Amino acid sequence: ILINNLKTASARRARNRFAEHLKQFYWKPLFWHRAYFVSTVGGATLEAVKAYVERQGTEEHARKKQKQAT
Repeated sequence: ILINNLKTASARRARNRFAEHLKQFYWKPLFWHRAYFVSTVGGATLEAVKAYVERQGTEEHARKKQKQAT
């Protein structure tokens, strides 16, 4: 129930705040997929978690991932 409420509230807020930008991408009434993932970050600081999330999808992240695979 908690996750559903968070997704509902965040979708409503994003649609209200960024309506013009989002309408080109989200023409269906669904904003989030019904699935979700929950994890913990252990003792990591908020700054470390933010930095990790911001690096996702960057060229640096892709290089590190490719290096780990070889």
